[in-house]
Amino acid sequence: MESEAQTMEYARSHGYPVPAVSELSADGTDLVMERLDGPVMLTALSRRPWSIRSSGALLADLHGRLHRIPAPPWVPDAPSGRGDRLLHLDLHPLNIILTERGPVVIDWPRAARGNGDTDVALTWLLLAAAGIPSGRLWGAVLGRFRSALVAAFLAGFDGDAVRAELAGVAEWKSADPNMTQSERQAMSDLVRRRG
Repeated sequence: MESEAQTMEYARSHGYPVPAVSELSADGTDLVMERLDGPVMLTALSRRPWSIRSSGALLADLHGRLHRIPAPPWVPDAPSGRGDRLLHLDLHPLNIILTERGPVVIDWPRAARGNGDTDVALTWLLLAAAGIPSGRLWGAVLGRFRSALVAAFLAGFDGDAVRAELAGVAEWKSADPNMTQSERQAMSDLVRRRG
């Protein structure tokens, strides 16, 4: 948690929207952050599915802003092993809280150094292939409008550069024990179709 807190404060010092860290215990096991009020982006999408394109554009903007920040020396290399930008490696609609002051990005333990296209490819993979969280509204929104969200997100990037990262990111993410077999298969199918 010490590295996560340090990375969040570093991103915050560069003007990136992250929660302020209030306290970190001496042993590094407890982290107290600023309280954030507002829904996660996925909940907002379930309530306002007509906002799917603007949500995809917002997600792209958050990636773009993040990848302009040079990586600090303490973060590890991303799966691609090249590049010097700060990456989140889990930046998707469940890790964005829409507050009154704007979107705030949470959940930073996977932050890494690398090429921004790697981070974008991973988000593409998660948006297109990850299982839909339980809940009728989330399932309906993402199930029906998933491709529109992906298209709106990817519109802000160089498609060829992102596609070049897709296979490597899928291989890395498939090793994650939290991914289900159906998610692994969906990732493999995406790489075969688009990678």
